Amino acid sequence: MAWETDPQSRPDVEDGSSDLKMIPLWSVILSLVVFSGVQVLNFWGRQASMPHRNPVMHVVGSYSWGAALASYVLLIGYISRDVKRRNMSAGIWMLIVLVMPGGIGAIVYFLLRQPMMTRCPSCRTEVASGFHFCPQCRFQMKPVCGQCFRGVHITDVFCVQCGHDLTGDDMPARLRSYSD
Repeated sequence: MAWETDPQSRPDVEDGSSDLKMIPLWSVILSLVVFSGVQVLNFWGRQASMPHRNPVMHVVGSYSWGAALASYVLLIGYISRDVKRRNMSAGIWMLIVLVMPGGIGAIVYFLLRQPMMTRCPSCRTEVASGFHFCPQCRFQMKPVCGQCFRGVHITDVFCVQCGHDLTGDDMPARLRSYSD
């Protein structure tokens, strides 16, 4: 069918699993070690200290703490790659994420991180991903209305801002891939 395209052949279509690919292998292995270590420590601690405790609640608590710590290790791994992708200082941000207690450093990172940068296909200039035109060579990166020059979706027939008929605009053919 016409709308089923391979994401590799279309640079404007992202693969849904690209965020999972951002987690490095060392982070996955370390999170598995942390989860297993919490389980082992809780198992040995339960046998040695209080054998009369509720075993179901002990197992639930053990899995909860293990999953929470393993998730935090995966989050640190994701941030270590994402910070480089956004051209930010990796050392400073990793220090902030690791030193601030309770995951507050990760929250601060996600609130203050820089926008994604892409390269213009024409002149290779780094451009913020929200730009519709390249500021160096005026290459049209995303579809815009021919009258008000606001961003539109490639499937729109009329501009949602001014009502302009988009079928008459001189949009590049690569931006009209969904037209019937």
